[in-house]
Amino acid sequence: MADTQEKAPALAALVRQGDAQKEADGIAPGIFGVRDISNAYLVTTGDGDVMINTGFMDNAARNAALLAPHRTGPLRAVVLTQSHADHFGGIDTFREGGTQVLAGPGFARNWQDMKRLQPFFAPRSRKLWGGTLNRGSRPAPPPDVTAQEIADGYGFTLGERRFELLHTPEGETTDALSVWLPEERIVFTGNLFGPVWLSMPNFNTLRGDRPRSVRTFLASLERVRVLGADILVTGHGDPIVGADRIRTDLDRVEAAVSHVLHATLEGMNAGKSLHELMRTIEVPEDITIAQMHGKTSWTVKAIWHEYAGWFRTESTTELYGVPQDAVHADLVELAGADALAARAQDHAAKGEPLEAIHLCDIVLHVHPDHTEALGAKHAALGLLLSASGGSNLSETMWLKSEMAACEEKLAGA
Repeated sequence: MADTQEKAPALAALVRQGDAQKEADGIAPGIFGVRDISNAYLVTTGDGDVMINTGFMDNAARNAALLAPHRTGPLRAVVLTQSHADHFGGIDTFREGGTQVLAGPGFARNWQDMKRLQPFFAPRSRKLWGGTLNRGSRPAPPPDVTAQEIADGYGFTLGERRFELLHTPEGETTDALSVWLPEERIVFTGNLFGPVWLSMPNFNTLRGDRPRSVRTFLASLERVRVLGADILVTGHGDPIVGADRIRTDLDRVEAAVSHVLHATLEGMNAGKSLHELMRTIEVPEDITIAQMHGKTSWTVKAIWHEYAGWFRTESTTELYGVPQDAVHADLVELAGADALAARAQDHAAKGEPLEAIHLCDIVLHVHPDHTEALGAKHAALGLLLSASGGSNLSETMWLKSEMAACEEKLAGA
């Protein structure tokens, strides 16, 4: 299990890893990859070339240059494994006059929805990933892409190579495809299994996206597992090599996610609350997987929402449009901002960071520059970061961004 115990810096390196690449990596005869935010792959044939994803907008020219020495003919097709821009951002650089662009069912609808909500998603993405990506400026806008949406099982042959496109949704998007080369027994799964192999999937991203169905993910995992692939090529990192290893690893992921699914449903039937289940459900040691992408507690929450929806029956106010913070000013007036901040400091000192943040958020909602509350919140966030061990990149980046926001406020006080 050593390869599942990497920390968040390793995942951050995966996100940035294309920056230092000097040449395309050979995966198998006539198959080459370049590392990017999501990797791009070239498959050559005796009758032209196929790209599986094209990488991110900002790296398109570099990706094309790295793959150029391996090109053998016209680009017959580009297969997009999902409707996120890090998979199709380089399409305009690679596409030629006769290139077919193939994508999964619902690609256009999903991409249009994501594009429409960019004013909502973009600030959240920058807060989470701006520091990790180390960009001096914002990335170029994603290209407009029109793809032929294929049916599940669509196949084509070029030269000596057979390509079969399998609809494997819910690793990240409902339109996701896996590309199966049956003669070579190689499967390209895109981000079906997330950015880190053998890690808990992220069924609800912090930046925001459609929630991903746990049940459907498990069905897609099984779809890939029964192929018996000798090489599995993910959207990030190195290929996974060896049929035995691939099956063993997929068995482990299936067992871990299924355990959380069944434990959550049993807990719901037993009348336990969502937060109790988030605190108490754990994956047994013999089937544990890394928590670098998703987390067990987040998977519990995703399962609850998938099966039960947004109404938890905890308060009548859930049914209406007045949030709890509507009475924060009342609480501050009654208890006093200083008293609430002092109690938050006490909680932090006792190693109770979440209780501290609850109180700090009440004060800061009413008095955003309250020095003692900012200090207590910063201390509580630091406790959470230390306790996390940096093992989950999304959690780490969120906590760091929240701490930075407190530091900025305190510096201006």
